[in-house]
Amino acid sequence: MLGDKIGEVKGKVLLRRVISVEPLTIEVTFENSGEVLGVHTNSTGTYTSVQRSDGSFLGNGQGFFGTADGEFVTWTGTALGHVVPGLSISYRGMLFFRTTSTKKLARLNNACGAFEFEVDAKGETVTKMWEWK
Repeated sequence: MLGDKIGEVKGKVLLRRVISVEPLTIEVTFENSGEVLGVHTNSTGTYTSVQRSDGSFLGNGQGFFGTADGEFVTWTGTALGHVVPGLSISYRGMLFFRTTSTKKLARLNNACGAFEFEVDAKGETVTKMWEWK
């Protein structure tokens, strides 16, 4: 069941790299910041997307977000993406969290999160996350 909103972060793409053209495979690294569980975080992630025969993209990634007082949460994720007008890509998928935090972000240890990830043609990103219960 889809639970409470975990957070929303905004950022930008730092790097795009073509890994292959058969099938088209792209690696993307991004940074963002925003709130997770009501706490300000900064994060970095990298994902690889492979274009499928129907034009959609299957993405797999990993990254982390951290707080000013030293809490860190790592994540891995999988998503399905579609190109939308303006050469933006819209992904929907699941994140799997891990942390050793015993403070503000401890609730995310071994939790799953449903997410939406939007990337526009300028490389601006928006991610929204909800807890999967």
